Amino acid sequence: MTELYEFSKVKKTPYLRGRFLLIRSSLLTAFTRFAHSRASWFILTGSAIALEAAALYFQYVMKLDPCVMCIYQRLAVFGILASGLIGMTAPKFLIVRILGALGWAVSATWGLKLALALVDMQNNPSPFSTCSFLPEFPAWMPLHEWFPSVMLPTGMCTDVPWQFMGVTMAEWMVVAFSGYLVTLLLFIVPILSGSNKPSLYK
Repeated sequence: MTELYEFSKVKKTPYLRGRFLLIRSSLLTAFTRFAHSRASWFILTGSAIALEAAALYFQYVMKLDPCVMCIYQRLAVFGILASGLIGMTAPKFLIVRILGALGWAVSATWGLKLALALVDMQNNPSPFSTCSFLPEFPAWMPLHEWFPSVMLPTGMCTDVPWQFMGVTMAEWMVVAFSGYLVTLLLFIVPILSGSNKPSLYK
């Protein structure tokens, strides 16, 4: 009886391993085809637009003044939005996907750094750790002067005017930017992979 069990176990192991490899290959193929489609980059762009719309809703409907760190995070989200638009132009081409992924990575990393710094300011207020009243944009690109309704800060970094489920807006942005980075890690191999198979999505 023991010998029969051992024989059965040996026969099942290659089968299960083969099934696992087949499932993994199928998932990678599906992820690759999706990453090479306009639909995937459209979703990235749409999520960034939704975040920007939420920010403007908080500012102009709920009357919550954005601080300078909030403005910088808006710019980081705009970077993700631009990366999505780049990817949408021609996602079948590797160079386009690389440019989109690069902008995505830089913007999400910078945004996460800003969000963590703002959380620290709010949780550990100090007269030695404050933010400026005006954003320090380059002189050749004064976004707060060109687009004051979107890029001009009117609040203080240490203020915590809004919470949801006990989580502040700055902490939710940590979640959002972390989500962007985790998603990028999941899709980085499919994005950089070549594929001769037609995409399921246009």
